[in-house]
Amino acid sequence: MDPISPLEQALHAARALVIADLVAGEVAEADVVSLVEESVAQRRWWVEQWPEGVGFVAGLVAQDVQDALLDRHGRWPLCPVCGSGDPHALDVEPELGPDPHWACHKAGVKVASVGSLGTATGGSEPGSGYGRTSSS
Repeated sequence: MDPISPLEQALHAARALVIADLVAGEVAEADVVSLVEESVAQRRWWVEQWPEGVGFVAGLVAQDVQDALLDRHGRWPLCPVCGSGDPHALDVEPELGPDPHWACHKAGVKVASVGSLGTATGGSEPGSGYGRTSSS
């Protein structure tokens, strides 16, 4: 049995982290999980071209899924911090870097590491899913 390469380890970890966040928001339907798989396949090629970027894969997959969900379902994940005003999505920070986390730019706070939204939202609180809004 061949050992799993660092690239494959990073891709499997990214998949697991993003799916954990989708599950926490109760939006892990089959079509949404397929978006994760599409992103992982695309990022495999990206990291093969730029091996130094292997540590950035989790944040990139999270951003890819977030962008794809916006096109198909609406904003995700909705901010659990801001209780008033228009619902808005969290952002992945850093945009390209290690140790990605979800952050609310309106409140200026780190909400949770990618893969740990369940701890920030208590699992499936209202607002942790996705929705359409006119503001960002």
